[in-house]
Amino acid sequence: MSQPDLCPACGAANDCTLADPRTADRACWCFGVSIDPAVLEALPDELRNAACLCPRCAQVEAQLQAAKRPIA
Repeated sequence: MSQPDLCPACGAANDCTLADPRTADRACWCFGVSIDPAVLEALPDELRNAACLCPRCAQVEAQLQAAKRPIA
């Protein structure tokens, strides 16, 4: 059984704000990125839609870093 705060692909913390009751009223980091559908399709059926992937497994770390950079 998957845990909502752990990545179903690697088991690391997924930093999902929705999985934490203290931050469930905030948008998750995944709302601001584009995850390649092929990444999701590569997951076994039983792991899909069970919990957020972590940024590394979702292959969006570069997108998150770009979003943190100040606009010059």
